[in-house]
Amino acid sequence: MNKYLSLLIVILSVACLYVLFFWQPAIDSHSKLPELSKPMGGDFTLKTVSGPVSLKDYRGKVVLIYFGYTMCPDICPTNLAMMSNAFNQMNDDELGKVQGMFVSVDPQRDTLERLQEYTQYFHPSIMGMSSTPEIIRELADRYGAAYQKAEQKTATNYSVDHSSETYVIDPKGNLVERLPHAAPPAEILAAIKKYSVQ
Repeated sequence: MNKYLSLLIVILSVACLYVLFFWQPAIDSHSKLPELSKPMGGDFTLKTVSGPVSLKDYRGKVVLIYFGYTMCPDICPTNLAMMSNAFNQMNDDELGKVQGMFVSVDPQRDTLERLQEYTQYFHPSIMGMSSTPEIIRELADRYGAAYQKAEQKTATNYSVDHSSETYVIDPKGNLVERLPHAAPPAEILAAIKKYSVQ
């Protein structure tokens, strides 16, 4: 009996050592996104349904930028709903000092008309924006947003893995803060109030 007990202890010890030093749990697709250098932010010009829009057009306002795509099943709607909820708690004067921007990382499918319809569903103060894949990639890299196509069944049937932070731009156009995925409205409002011009 002691022999079997000793064998069992040895097996369990080896298993524990394996778990501690070698085993790595499976990670979801979002954690496989590439690591980026420290975000710099900066000005940009993208297309909207109303024409080209630059970040500098919103000097004097707090701008919230989110990178995503309209066919996103859950992450984008969650974050935009939180942003919308925060905006709904603001009066007209406060809303005049803030602008939401939804930058599509899927310009192949997200037309400007689709982006307009999608963002307006959440709130009139959220603007849908896009451009060429090259410009979007360069902009995302500057802001520290990561994305890549995931499982692709056909040329137009695919999902996009992407980071899910909201980037806070102060009234001078500087990237000053990043809000985590699903930041509650109270946290969003606190960030807006922190940087708003009084």
